[in-house]
Amino acid sequence: MREIRKKLADELKALEREFRIELPREIKTAVAMGDLSENAEYKAALERQQYVRARIGQLRGRLTELGTLKLDRVPKDRVGLGSEVVLLDTDTGAEETFEMVIPEAADAEAGRVSMASPIGRGLLGKRQGDRVAISIPSGVRRFEIVELRTLHDRPGELGEDEPGGDENASV
Repeated sequence: MREIRKKLADELKALEREFRIELPREIKTAVAMGDLSENAEYKAALERQQYVRARIGQLRGRLTELGTLKLDRVPKDRVGLGSEVVLLDTDTGAEETFEMVIPEAADAEAGRVSMASPIGRGLLGKRQGDRVAISIPSGVRRFEIVELRTLHDRPGELGEDEPGGDENASV
C-alpha cells in the first residue's frame, strides 16, 4: 500500500505544480498572442487546467480514502483486500492465483486483481472451499477456492513499521 500511496502522492505533487506554475504561464503566453476567440493554445491550456483541477480532486479524495482504511476491518477468514487466492477453474482444471488489490495496484498479467473488477467482486467475502460462478465479458468462469491466505496470514503485510503489524494501522 505504501507504494500506491507514494505513486498517487507523487502524481498529485506533479499536477499541483503544473496547476500553480506551468498552466498559468501557458495561459498568460496564449493571452499575449491576442484574439482569444481563435486561439487554440489558449483553449488547450484552459481544457488542460480543467482536467488537472479535476484529477487533483480525485487524487486528494483517493489518498484520504486510503489513509482511513483499517486493517482490523479486513476479514481474517474470507477473501478481502490483500488476500492471495488459489483458484481451480472447474471447467478446465487449471489453477490460477490472484492477489486482491485496490484498483490502482491492479495488474492482470502479474495476478493482481482489483476488488472492483468482475473477478474481484465475485470472490469478495468467499471462503476456502467455496465454489463461485463469475460473469466476465467473455462469459462465465467457474472456480473453486482451493487455498486462501488473507492479509493476516501473510508475514510482513500487516504493519509497515512493526513485525506482526498493528491492527489499527492504516493501509
